[in-house]
Amino acid sequence: MADELKALAARAIAVCRDSQIRLVIAESLTGGLLASTLIDVPGASQVVLAAVVAYHDAAKHQLLSVPTMTLTTFGAVSAQTAEAMAKGARLLLSTVPDIDEARVVAISTTGVAGPDLQEGKPVGTVHLGIAADDEVRSLDLHFYGDRSQIREQACMAALNLLLEQVAE
Repeated sequence: MADELKALAARAIAVCRDSQIRLVIAESLTGGLLASTLIDVPGASQVVLAAVVAYHDAAKHQLLSVPTMTLTTFGAVSAQTAEAMAKGARLLLSTVPDIDEARVVAISTTGVAGPDLQEGKPVGTVHLGIAADDEVRSLDLHFYGDRSQIREQACMAALNLLLEQVAE
């Protein structure tokens, strides 16, 4: 799967570069794997603006502006949190000069890689968020395998979601 993940990342960077899309990444479940995979692609600096790994709920709130109410009501492993993470990541760069906010897409990952349940949710539960323009949406998935396999599958799904968004 590693080669497939690298190829998908290269495609995502190329499509974003050609479409003049800039990326912001907010990760919990994938712990930096998504950003690292994208940044491994030559030319990624033309596309990737920033990445935040917010593993703890307090970091999600403080760094990505995920509302405390979202975390307490729905939990860190939820579609609502994935959407809030993506929205917060995108807003991080909304006031930076020379960055066209309309061309920034943010993608987020949250979920349970295991080995234990989290918030009563089973291992393999994954929520992805994506924010572009005025739209924020999420994708709810379930994967099987060990921690590494679940994290890699989540990255693959996130890259596919990104490509779907950019192709719209």
